[in-house]
Amino acid sequence: MFKKAVDVKALQRLSGADKKKLRRTAKERFPQASGAHIDSLLPPKADIMVSKYPNRVHVYSIEGGFPMLFDIDGRGSEIYPTVYALWVVPELLPSFLLKGGEVSRYVLGGADLMFPGIFIPQEGLPNFAEGEPYSVRVPGNPAPIAVGATTMTSVQAMKAGLRGKALRILHHYCDCLWDSVEARYVPNAGFLEDVVFGDPTLCQPPSDDLSDVIEENVEEKTELLSVGDQMAEAAEELNAGVSNVLKVSESAIEEDKSKEEKEEHVMTIEEIDALLDKCLLQALHTSVKDKDLPMPGSTLWSQHVLPSRPSDTTLDIKKSSHKKLSKWLQSKASAGLISAKEDKHKKEMMLLGINRGHPDYMSFRPEKRPKEPTEQRDTTNASPSDATHAGKPQLEVVEIYKPTTHVNPIFVSLGADTRRYYSASEASDVVFSYVEKENLVKPTDKSKVVLDAILCDALYKGAIKKGGAYPAEIHKRDIGQTFLGRMQIHHHVARGSDSVLRKGAIKSIQIMTERRQGNKKVTRVSGLESFLLDADSLASELQKKFACSTTVAELPGKKGHEVLVQGGVIDDLARHLVEHYGIPKRYIEVLDKTKK
Repeated sequence: MFKKAVDVKALQRLSGADKKKLRRTAKERFPQASGAHIDSLLPPKADIMVSKYPNRVHVYSIEGGFPMLFDIDGRGSEIYPTVYALWVVPELLPSFLLKGGEVSRYVLGGADLMFPGIFIPQEGLPNFAEGEPYSVRVPGNPAPIAVGATTMTSVQAMKAGLRGKALRILHHYCDCLWDSVEARYVPNAGFLEDVVFGDPTLCQPPSDDLSDVIEENVEEKTELLSVGDQMAEAAEELNAGVSNVLKVSESAIEEDKSKEEKEEHVMTIEEIDALLDKCLLQALHTSVKDKDLPMPGSTLWSQHVLPSRPSDTTLDIKKSSHKKLSKWLQSKASAGLISAKEDKHKKEMMLLGINRGHPDYMSFRPEKRPKEPTEQRDTTNASPSDATHAGKPQLEVVEIYKPTTHVNPIFVSLGADTRRYYSASEASDVVFSYVEKENLVKPTDKSKVVLDAILCDALYKGAIKKGGAYPAEIHKRDIGQTFLGRMQIHHHVARGSDSVLRKGAIKSIQIMTERRQGNKKVTRVSGLESFLLDADSLASELQKKFACSTTVAELPGKKGHEVLVQGGVIDDLARHLVEHYGIPKRYIEVLDKTKK
């Protein structure tokens, strides 16, 4: 359910009456919970926030804290605790105990839990009903790693010979819901065992190496098993021959120990801060492009800063003097290296621009790193679709800004052209150049800028209500975004020789699946024109790819067309647009109306 990151549709604070109703619902839903347990999850005096997702899921969080409950249909009838809640109150739900830590790889990879992977006590299975909430635990670890709903009753499970699917996993450790918290929390080492949380690869789907080991000990297979069957078979064989699976050569063990010893070098806070700054500058020089801005802080960290660190080096923001990613980015914005601001809806810092004229940026010399060898592709048996994809021109989407009457005096004073278009970073450079030219940095506080008449009018004229006082200064981290807000946004889209420049922000592609005529599903795709995609050509392509009928219809009351695809192919269609047409994921909105 939370395998992919989806933007929150709405975020609001619960009223007092709604908080009381939620507490009553939680008490009814979890009869094992005491009043103290409910108070731990939903403190009476704390503000509760509800995040509403496009797929109707509601997530209830403590404001400034962790998500505690989620409602899969938004109606209050199917509420489940998050892993954060289960770490606070482990006994909140009954649990299934896995046969071994290795089985948890499949659960944390997104697979449902099968009966062969569950440890059955001597007294037999406990009694449970279909659709009952259950958690998943690993031997020797009281902290649950997943939560889900049973797929059958205990009686039906015994009749089936304890085969098949036991639990439909709705949420697990390391999925997007757990990952949505900025300061992610894991209980202390005394509460958790290394068998699950000590190995970071357990947060990933099963690796090929593990599959090879299992296959060598079971039998040679010519076809891949399904995830569920593989998990079931792996659990049975791991119990029978776990000693064979875990036999590793002594040389490999010694090699791992030497790596661990290298990683044990403890860096000082000053060294970590210096390494953070070096990795950021390396990323800004090599991988962060102006066309990718604005960029979420989490994306900057995971896709740009971390890959820029030296090999065999760990980088942990919590061990720095900043402690949090948001505070680190704010400090860099205060120094004028970047412009960043918190998105009030996503509750996340956004990188808005890069000051490429900053002294730190200008003096830094990025390291030249060897490119990873790419695999030679055999094209002798390539399909026509592969050949077509190889020849597809790359899509480029850039948001640009045009000066307006509000900011024209700033550009004129610097001799800049008021008729051309500027990227976000270029526009930020203009306003910071004006600040430097007029020497407007506050002497007593270098993080703030004193507003003169021209800059004050550019930023606030017409935006302040009559009778309101104009501000006398502004923080450096806010000046870039405020300046951009006073310019006219445009977007430029180019694909090969085709290009278009339109006013306003770019509109996303909408993909929606709904039911028609009983249990039949249809998937709608609209907004293709924003990315220079022809609806008729795409419909013909999807008809061959998914082996289904497709039609093209005009959008009622709007300019443009939509493609209707028979069947619920919402995930495959979104993946096809990303992989074959290069549509950035942030410009694709999905909504599955068939899920309850």
